[in-house]
Amino acid sequence: MAVLAKAPVPGRVKTRLCPPLTPAQAAELARAALLDTIEACSASAAREVVVILDGSPRPWMPAGIRVIAQRQGDLGNRLLGAVVDLDGRCLVVGMDTPQLTADLIDDGLRALDGEGCDAVLGPALDGGYWAIGLRRADPRAFDGVPMSQPDTGRHQRAALDRLGLRVRTLRTLRDVDDHADAVAVAAEAPTTRFARALAELGPLPSSRDATGSPTRSPTTGTESRR
Repeated sequence: MAVLAKAPVPGRVKTRLCPPLTPAQAAELARAALLDTIEACSASAAREVVVILDGSPRPWMPAGIRVIAQRQGDLGNRLLGAVVDLDGRCLVVGMDTPQLTADLIDDGLRALDGEGCDAVLGPALDGGYWAIGLRRADPRAFDGVPMSQPDTGRHQRAALDRLGLRVRTLRTLRDVDDHADAVAVAAEAPTTRFARALAELGPLPSSRDATGSPTRSPTTGTESRR
């Protein structure tokens, strides 16, 4: 299985958390979220965990994890690269859901191994998705799917349906896109590195735009488009 991720570099990752976080604080939360995700994947039944990374894996990457450089291009091309590079059965998750557990991953892997399933899709509350899996790599899987939109998940499901794939829907999860998401996910998974890292930051003001309204942008469920 694969984790599509971006190296936790200040100013390049989790920028939607700023403000109220500083770029350095956002990068620290991103690092915690990625390590939580890798840990869950490593505890699952996956034969191997590969990180498809935008950036350098040092010095924070756990030992024994294979790292492949992300392809260039938009998110669809990067997802396609992950699926094609790991030819065969492949489950791809992002780093936006530190509440992810080995059991949730195993649900997707079992589905791909079972009868009557060619693909799995894990919806996100924002309309995107946190996981996609294919029993066999198909370069057409992301054709025509608009990324980073509130209806990305619906378009992705339609693309899989057009290929005649039998799709199983996984549990819906909440992505960490903004500070409100971070607080909610930390409360849902209080024992994670992510929750501890957020707690160490202490009370923070809410992020507001110039009009005084909370800021939020739709995403598709993987960190690579931050």
